[in-house]
Amino acid sequence: MAMPANVKTSKDFPVPDKMKAWVLNNPGELELVEKDVPVPAKAEVLVRVDAVAICATDLEIIYHGPPAEIQGGDPFNKNFTPGHEYMGTVVALGPGVDEYQIGERVTVEIHAGCGQCKRCRQGMYTSCHNYGKNYGDVNKGHRANGFTTDGGFCEYQVNNINTLVHVDDSMSDEEATLVVTAGTAMYGLTELGGLVAGESVVVTGPGPIGLMGVAVAKALGAQPVFLTGTRDNRLEIGKKLGADHVINVRKEDPVEAVKRLNGGMGVDYVLECSAAPNGINEAAQMVNRGGRICLAAFPGENPQVDIAHLVRNNIYLYGIRGEGKSATHRAEAFMRQKRFDSTLIHTHTFDMDDLLEAIRYAKDRVEDAIKVVVKNKHAARQKVAAE
Repeated sequence: MAMPANVKTSKDFPVPDKMKAWVLNNPGELELVEKDVPVPAKAEVLVRVDAVAICATDLEIIYHGPPAEIQGGDPFNKNFTPGHEYMGTVVALGPGVDEYQIGERVTVEIHAGCGQCKRCRQGMYTSCHNYGKNYGDVNKGHRANGFTTDGGFCEYQVNNINTLVHVDDSMSDEEATLVVTAGTAMYGLTELGGLVAGESVVVTGPGPIGLMGVAVAKALGAQPVFLTGTRDNRLEIGKKLGADHVINVRKEDPVEAVKRLNGGMGVDYVLECSAAPNGINEAAQMVNRGGRICLAAFPGENPQVDIAHLVRNNIYLYGIRGEGKSATHRAEAFMRQKRFDSTLIHTHTFDMDDLLEAIRYAKDRVEDAIKVVVKNKHAARQKVAAE
């Protein structure tokens, strides 16, 4: 099927009728199939997917299927393509789109809120009030690529223009897939106050978001920055990204260590990324009275929380969902300026055809994988041709 006349294309970036795409079948089963290339509608562009990073949420989706369940009641929609941390090249413009140009490199956010509810009008599109009843209802304008609408484990995907972030040419495809990860950390620090220069920050959990939390906090001028976790090699990466102190929680009590290293005082902020069962309570013990905690992860089971301690000490508690308030644009600016080296958390690259092996590396942490990226071969072909 050729693109409609009101969709702008370019002979420099020919768009095929069909594409390869991975689809979810039964739990944990992905199949490589042929799909129609999607057509961008009003306020949408078609992105040629060049690279996709695998997120822990992708694994949750693949093995448990909650977004497909929201879509149609079937926990495993037989034609659903997951993958949400992708970047690529704009190759077609929907009707009326002039905000982006064909050939422009972009990375993408997950959520395009409905744009109509109170939260969307406040810029909190990841907290769209259409969550639930209308979550994923494209007729309401709500998209969550890789969650409720097809994602990036394929060759081409449509995106709302509000979800696009320009990627500087100095950034590799692999690095560009990490902009949203850094943006999530940026969102958390923004909600904690944003102006953290000279303030003390603890980041708990050296996963991708935690490590980016260290990098972003340091780039914002936080001093000192602490990182807690269980794996020394991840903590060492945290040092390279700007952590002033790292604490292995298996070797010492993190609350006592933070206070000892911070002159006997707690800290101003905690970015909780560990999802540890007692993570909230430990964070509350780490902050000073009047301090702030942002929850960027959640444990598998509901933890017991010492509410009385939070109240008595006037501790503020925030929760963030994803990459809200356009924080990815600010994160991309930091990455463009080389304020930190996000490539330190990219550990492995596979071809898109080898997605199943890439998922195994990410799921089982083979060779201590942190961020595993899969790439489409067409991007490599075009670069060779350009040279």
